[in-house]
Amino acid sequence: MSGPPGPGVHQPPLGPQGYPQQPGSPISGPYGAQMAGPQMAGPQSGAFQGGFPGGPAQMAGPPQKKLDPDSIPSTTQVIEDDQAKRGGQVYVTNIRGQVPPLVTTDFTVQDQGNASPRFMRCTTYSFPSTADLAKQCKVPLAAIIKPFATVPKNETPLYIVNHGETGPIRCNRCKAYMCPYMQFMDGGRRYQCGFCSCVNEVPVQYFQHLDHMGRRMDLYERPELSLGSYEFIATLDYCKNNKPPNPPAYIFMIDVSYNNIKSGLVKLICEELKTLLDRLPKEEGAETSPIKVGFVTYNKILHFYNVKSALAQPQMMVVSDVAEMFVPLLDGFLVNFQESRAVVNNLLDQIPDMFADTNESETVFAPVIQAGVEALKAAECSGKLFIFHSSIPTAEAPGKLKNRDDRKLVGTEKEKTLFQPLRGVYEQLTKDCVAQGCCVDLFLFPNQYVDIATVGDVPSHTGGSIYKYSNFQVEVNGQQFVSDLRRDVEKSIGFDAIMRVRTGTGFRATDFFGAVYMNNTTDVEMAAVDCDKAVTVEFKHDDTLSEESGAVMQCALLYTTIGGQRRLRIHNLSLNCSSQLSELYKSCETDALINFFAKSAYRAMLNQPLKTVREILVNQTAHMLACYRKHCASPSAASQLILPDAMKVFPVYMNSLLKTPTLVGSTELSTDDRAFHRLLVNAMGVEETQVLLYPRLIPLHTMDVSSDAIPAPVRCSEERLSESGIFLLENGLSMFLWLGQACPPDLIQNLFNVPSLGHLSSEGMSLPVLDNAHSRKIHSIISSISQQRATSMKLLIVKQKDRSEMLFRQHLVEDKGLHGGASYMDFLCYIKSVQCLLN
Repeated sequence: MSGPPGPGVHQPPLGPQGYPQQPGSPISGPYGAQMAGPQMAGPQSGAFQGGFPGGPAQMAGPPQKKLDPDSIPSTTQVIEDDQAKRGGQVYVTNIRGQVPPLVTTDFTVQDQGNASPRFMRCTTYSFPSTADLAKQCKVPLAAIIKPFATVPKNETPLYIVNHGETGPIRCNRCKAYMCPYMQFMDGGRRYQCGFCSCVNEVPVQYFQHLDHMGRRMDLYERPELSLGSYEFIATLDYCKNNKPPNPPAYIFMIDVSYNNIKSGLVKLICEELKTLLDRLPKEEGAETSPIKVGFVTYNKILHFYNVKSALAQPQMMVVSDVAEMFVPLLDGFLVNFQESRAVVNNLLDQIPDMFADTNESETVFAPVIQAGVEALKAAECSGKLFIFHSSIPTAEAPGKLKNRDDRKLVGTEKEKTLFQPLRGVYEQLTKDCVAQGCCVDLFLFPNQYVDIATVGDVPSHTGGSIYKYSNFQVEVNGQQFVSDLRRDVEKSIGFDAIMRVRTGTGFRATDFFGAVYMNNTTDVEMAAVDCDKAVTVEFKHDDTLSEESGAVMQCALLYTTIGGQRRLRIHNLSLNCSSQLSELYKSCETDALINFFAKSAYRAMLNQPLKTVREILVNQTAHMLACYRKHCASPSAASQLILPDAMKVFPVYMNSLLKTPTLVGSTELSTDDRAFHRLLVNAMGVEETQVLLYPRLIPLHTMDVSSDAIPAPVRCSEERLSESGIFLLENGLSMFLWLGQACPPDLIQNLFNVPSLGHLSSEGMSLPVLDNAHSRKIHSIISSISQQRATSMKLLIVKQKDRSEMLFRQHLVEDKGLHGGASYMDFLCYIKSVQCLLN
């Protein structure tokens, strides 16, 4: 049946589980649907590490011709085609179940009754009408919701609806908010809920006559009747203790231990804050920001500062008993920056000098968060903690951690424990933070292991962000850190948020993934929600869906604005339903699907061996595609790989996901890096996971310097590099400039101001800003890419054949993985063989 085993295969292929399997026995899917199917041929699990067996000849079935690399589906081609077909167009949201342009396509949204795809994207826009069909096709039904997504300047911002003291109008039974899916009847006196079909009376003050089509005469004057997304001003019933909330506060908490002083980090933070505090977010049209600010420094004890405007000098108060955390002053800790500017600037000038001679290298961590929560509680407001921290908290205090980075666990049943946060103190802190509307943003500057799985746990459950700058040096990472901090402080944000997703009858939201906290099965709680955070929601059937009425969903987010106003942000979306699987496959969205799979796999790895998680991903991919071949495709030769048009590049994304640092399971990768990657992806939207899993590789040596456009990316493979070329690679987290060995000297001169590649040192290269067309063009490309991304990327310059090239090569996702994992070609051959067996 097969030739000699390929690398990493110790016996003839079994099922991807790595154990013999009875034909037809259900493969229990620990997440996603149950997977049933006949025995699959394929490598034993070990092969996932080093790629699949040598080649297709070893697969069961007839001998097969080697696939031509140019004939396999290309992500760059799919992106280019969609941009050519739909780029620059207006996408009108008035049609139920229409599939939006790709996230990579440049388009303008006109809201006419369904939420913009910037706010909500689905894995498919045609749900199967029964649970049996859903089980059969294995396509997960999910929506990725980014409730605060940035609306481009050329699109209309969300309208704000104020119904006064009566508040927003809702269905009496299911509590859905008034939206375009409500049907008015009885001359406008009653309406039928589009979600649960309950018939409700129209409140007297909301009454309006209907026209000859049965539509309200004021349809287009009311955003909630004609648009997919809008906001309601909430009444006091929606506020804590029926009191209007206070505006939020930002507290800056700086680790002043030896490393941070020595590296110049503390000085850099203090300098930057002096200008940054003038740029705190404010309400539309407001002169100044209502956000109050406070400052704490810490090592193994905490120092609070009184910066009341009446003081001539800031005053320090020390809390050395970190076991019982309290805030030693109420008046003067949280202040308005404009009023206390002189005292605050004075403090920021003094902090680096105050600790200049410190030898203290031990720090606390949990008490720092606790102090922030207590301060917000005392001020009766929500807010955000900006924590700048550098080492594992080993000082005697609650939440003290010890090094548990045991690489011997990689590849064993216990590997999952490396990613499980330590509970106890940190679990309680998360609850306290969410209850107070306290979001934690963590800026990490580690020189060694800091247990990101644990210290990142509170930020990742409070809607916070985590940033990491390993071996921080001001000259090397300073600019990247400052850019991240600026964007983090300035971005649009809502506090103390609760989100509920309601659906029409026949299906419901069953699972939620994201930087969220859940106290029950329906309410998604976020201490804060900003423009970068997305929540991925999975749906399951509980009845048959009607093809006539489709599937409707409504995301309602209750939050506090920076001005202290309680609002409800509503996003509505309607999808088609069909009993034809071909409709479902035609309406699939690969980028949304891979976001779902990444998040569900990254959650599953906390409870299952990584080997099992990888096998489930491969199985589910094979099942989805085999079901398509069996039920939707025209009969074809067994040797042909059949893929649905909308999912033809799904395998390359899936193979790339299997090779991410988090899932690949190599002892060469640091545990902290893997944990960090896992937490980042958990909060990502579709745009971010798309470019992370399929980086852009842009040739720069052939670009037209007179054009404004960014050159078209090429396939992410070593085969596309050329020795005489220069390529820029970016994935939203990292950016590389790769220089081929035979780069033309004039190009090197234009970019680096040296005569040839040989004159460039391999260490610490940077890209100078020079006064010539090539230099200007490349800097403009880098700048325009950076503006599209949620975090700042440090540019790494790598020369072909240099040691640092390994870092660059691990992002060439179509090739065999450096730390294990198959090439795209081998993965496709494997999926093809499984597809044949399943049919």
